[in-house]
Amino acid sequence: MSKKIGWIGTGVMGSSMCMHLVKAGHEAFIYNRTKAKAADLIEAGATWCDSPAAVAKKADIIFTIVGYPTDVEQTILGSEGVLANADAGKIIIDMTTSEPALAELIHAAAADKNVGSLDAPVSGGDLGARNATLAIMVGGEEKVFNKVKDLFDIMGQNVQLMGKAGAGQHTKMCNQILIAGTMIGVVESLLYAQKANMNLDEVIDVIGSGAAGSWSINNLGRRIASSDFNPGFFIKHFVKDMGIALDEAKRMKLALPGLALVNQFYIAAMAMGYEELGTQGLYKVLEKMNAI
Repeated sequence: MSKKIGWIGTGVMGSSMCMHLVKAGHEAFIYNRTKAKAADLIEAGATWCDSPAAVAKKADIIFTIVGYPTDVEQTILGSEGVLANADAGKIIIDMTTSEPALAELIHAAAADKNVGSLDAPVSGGDLGARNATLAIMVGGEEKVFNKVKDLFDIMGQNVQLMGKAGAGQHTKMCNQILIAGTMIGVVESLLYAQKANMNLDEVIDVIGSGAAGSWSINNLGRRIASSDFNPGFFIKHFVKDMGIALDEAKRMKLALPGLALVNQFYIAAMAMGYEELGTQGLYKVLEKMNAI
C-alpha cells in the first residue's frame, strides 16, 4: 500500500535512499536546501516542498538525513521544523548520524505531541544507498518500528531495532569507531604496497579475500588504487562522527586512544583542504607525510 512519505536531505546518501521509496510506489514530498540536488527525484515523481514544515504537513512518515546535529535540531525541533508542523499519529525518522542525547530529546518532544520518532542511522556508504544494501540501526519504540519496517526493508538489507531512543545512534558510533581503525590499516597497507612497487589492485585481490578482508579494503581500497577520492562519505562528516563518539566515550569515562589518533589524522586532512573528499582521502595525508 502506498504511503505518504516526506524526505528532507537529498545528498549523496539521501537521494538514492528516497529514490528507492519512490520507485516502490510511495508518494514522496521532498525538501533540500539546494533544490538542484533533488532534480532526479522530482523528475521521478516526487513533489517538491519549500520547507521542512511543508513536508511535515503533507507527509505521514517524515525522514530526515542532514549533515550535523545542529541541522537535525533545527530541522526537527525548530519553530518552523518538522515536529511543530506534524499532527498526532505521524512518525519522524532521523537517519542522520547524530548525537544519542539529541535522539532522546527528539523522542521525548515527539511523544508529548503523540508523534512517533525513531533514530535510524545507516552504514554502507553511497554504494549501499544506491544498491539498497544498507545496514540500518534503529532506536525507538517497537510499535513505531513495526509500522515502518517495510520502508526500511526497501532501503537496506540488514535492519535491526537496537533498543530505546538513542540506541541506533550508539550502534552507529560502534560502527564508526571500527571504521576509523580499519581505515588507517587500509591506508598504511596500500602505502606499503605502493612503496614496494606492487600493483595495488593485485594486492587487494589477495589480501581482500583473506583474514585481512573488509568492506573498506575491498571497496575504498579499490578507489584508492584508481586515485578516486570522490566522496561516498565525506571526510568532514566522518570527523563529525568521530567527535560525537569521543564525546560519548569521555562522558562514559572510556579511553579510546586508537580512535583519538585516527581522528587527529582526519583533522589534518581537513587542515589540508580535503574535507570534501571521501574518507579514503586519508591516503593523501599519509602520502604527504611520507613524501610519496
